[in-house]
Amino acid sequence: MKKMTCKELGGACDLVFEANTFEEIANMSKQHGMEMYQQQDQAHITAMQAMQSLMQNPEQMNKWFADKRQEFENK
Repeated sequence: MKKMTCKELGGACDLVFEANTFEEIANMSKQHGMEMYQQQDQAHITAMQAMQSLMQNPEQMNKWFADKRQEFENK
């Protein structure tokens, strides 16, 4: 079981996610982000806007995911 925080995954807070795979932890982070968006949490909305900007460049987005996956695997 590995741990990463919301901030480590591109979010805005120190909530800790625990999972066995990167896919699981990414899904937890995504769900948390959606919940924070529904609550109109400005810090998370700002983080989501930064991610949306990153998604405009598939090469940068793929690199970001690869880096985060490696960070997860290194834990």
